[in-house]
Amino acid sequence: MNKIFIMPLMAIIAVTASCSNNNDKSGNGETRSSSANPFADTSKLAYQTPAFDQIKDDDFQPALEEGMKIQLGEMQKIADNTAAPTFENTLVAMEKSGQMLTRANNVFNALTGANTNPKLQKIQEEIAPKQAAHQDAIYLNSKLFKRVQTIYNNREQLKLDDEDKRLVEYYEQQFELAGAKLSDSDKDKLKKLNEEEASLSAKFSNLLLAANKAGALVVADKAELAGLSPGELDAAAQNAKANKQDGKWLIPLQNTTQQPSLQALTNRTTREKLFNASWNRTEKQDANDTRSTIVRIAKIRADKAKLMGFPDYATWKLQDQMAKTPAAVDAFFAKLVPAATAKAKLEAADIQAQADLEKGGFKIQPWDWDYYAEKVRKQKYDLDEKQVKPYFELNKVLENGVFYAANLLYGITFKERHDLPVYQKDVRVFEVFDQDKSTIGLFYCDYFKRDNKSGGAWMSNLVGQSKLMGTKPVIYNVCNFTKPADGQPALISFSDVTTMFHEFGHGLHGLFASQKYPALSGTNVARDFVEFPSQFNEHWALNQQVFKNYAVHYKTGQLMPQVLVDKIKKAATFNQGYNLTEILSAASLDMAWHKLSAKAPLQNTDKFEQASLHQLKLDLPEVPSRYRTSYFSHIWGGGYAAGYYAYLWTEMLDDDAYSWFEENGGLKRVNGQRFRDMILSKGNTEDYGKMFREFRGHDPKIGPMEKSRGLIVK
Repeated sequence: MNKIFIMPLMAIIAVTASCSNNNDKSGNGETRSSSANPFADTSKLAYQTPAFDQIKDDDFQPALEEGMKIQLGEMQKIADNTAAPTFENTLVAMEKSGQMLTRANNVFNALTGANTNPKLQKIQEEIAPKQAAHQDAIYLNSKLFKRVQTIYNNREQLKLDDEDKRLVEYYEQQFELAGAKLSDSDKDKLKKLNEEEASLSAKFSNLLLAANKAGALVVADKAELAGLSPGELDAAAQNAKANKQDGKWLIPLQNTTQQPSLQALTNRTTREKLFNASWNRTEKQDANDTRSTIVRIAKIRADKAKLMGFPDYATWKLQDQMAKTPAAVDAFFAKLVPAATAKAKLEAADIQAQADLEKGGFKIQPWDWDYYAEKVRKQKYDLDEKQVKPYFELNKVLENGVFYAANLLYGITFKERHDLPVYQKDVRVFEVFDQDKSTIGLFYCDYFKRDNKSGGAWMSNLVGQSKLMGTKPVIYNVCNFTKPADGQPALISFSDVTTMFHEFGHGLHGLFASQKYPALSGTNVARDFVEFPSQFNEHWALNQQVFKNYAVHYKTGQLMPQVLVDKIKKAATFNQGYNLTEILSAASLDMAWHKLSAKAPLQNTDKFEQASLHQLKLDLPEVPSRYRTSYFSHIWGGGYAAGYYAYLWTEMLDDDAYSWFEENGGLKRVNGQRFRDMILSKGNTEDYGKMFREFRGHDPKIGPMEKSRGLIVK
């Protein structure tokens, strides 16, 4: 089961998008004045959700800039306060600051990630260094830091509850990590590096979006796409038409190295073309080539770490994570790499044997793997992806699967709302209710791929939960499933089903937030903890009670035959050597780039990538990294620098936590409530290790993960 999905952090500007009806003027045809900016005041809609029908492209830059100006004034007022620093007049005041900026930034991030346009991309690149400078102006403010330190040093004498105390410790650490203890001259150096990095990260994201679009495979002869289903062919024709290439077929690129269509395409030449389109998308020495941008970002990060007194960026950045150190990550990987690559080599032998059986006459290449792996899977498990897709219609998976499981575990219910504006016509909105019928928040979902949407899948907030601010959560999930041709059902793969459960797991983490302070609320946790709830939620996709409720044939309404269900379960560990190796390769590349010292010379991206994977014994020729350095959006534009390991780390947590459920009766309301109370509702109010131990009864163990991956016999 593939468990890697993008989920940009709230504080990171993601790539790009705007409302489908965006224009630059108000309804009366006159340019809108700044006083009429929709972000100036709290939205009057339910849950303060954004009035997307009133928001225009031209609203963002003035709102973001004015929001930063207002917040800096608020922060300076706190810093200049002549009264002795107290929890209320310093930290609570800081938490209340920047409301206009938060409103604008949440919507801007949502749109620039899911529905961009050139204007928003331009704003994004212009605003990124300003936002970096804004953060520095707060966290490098010596007077402000002195007040925080005073409270921190006296925290044991103050009458603080647990969350108050956590907030004090959080701010102290954030100021230190940001460089608050540097000299004034070093602070100036850090500010310049931060601004440049922010600009380059925004540039990288926009280059990648353009490269993804330009790299799509266009085919003029339908015969070259033999193996695709009629629905897939219709969708490809529709994609081509939308790109003004009538009479042709277009297969867009997904964010990963391997592409879904490689599994079905029978024409080996077409498979190679599609793989190369993916592999080389950002390495064509054209306007979309990302390599020089990446090399500079890596250098900046190493320089920042040196300035902060650390040997490398990874060591600096892991301090507030559950893993704490790169050495802990290396030790974790060391337990996985030998077993993963050994299993991948066995799988490669099976796949080569299948190609030889068909008299292929060639050595298996990366573009052959998915195609022949599917054949081996059919042979070993008699399971054909085309057999199962008709049982996974997107709406039924959502309402009868994802929502149904959440109801059984947590008692929550959902009602679709059609009265709230959305940023694109395919977006849906649901109101979420607790078991006592009280309201929890809103859930937006945006599932279909568009050219102006970033690759992958993610969750974030349009409105954050906070008892202090009196707000309930407004959550959104974004995915990139293939949109069917008009009039056809949205049939998805079981991998896509798992993605929906995964992203909604993030959603539950946000919806169940129950914190006073915005900074500690919901998914505002460490990278190597935030994927725990999402990956845990994937387990319910194959739960018998849940599965039979959504896996029904879209035409006949018949349940998936048990024999087919059993095949899916038996095949769960198939190809896991490959899957784990490609993820380990990507995670190891991330750590390699971010363990470079400031003294290291500028790198050749391709040579560095090859050498790093070779050193780690992850350079299997048939198993390319899940992300190549040049299109690794997580680490260069998505906030996961030195943090991609988090997906595997949290897989260890989620499999171990799920084993607790298996030991205690499985999918039961009482078990779900316990997980909600002890994990999902906690936000960043406790030490992550303590939180996990109190739920599980021990520190995380890797055994359940190894069993789930099929690396050891169950």
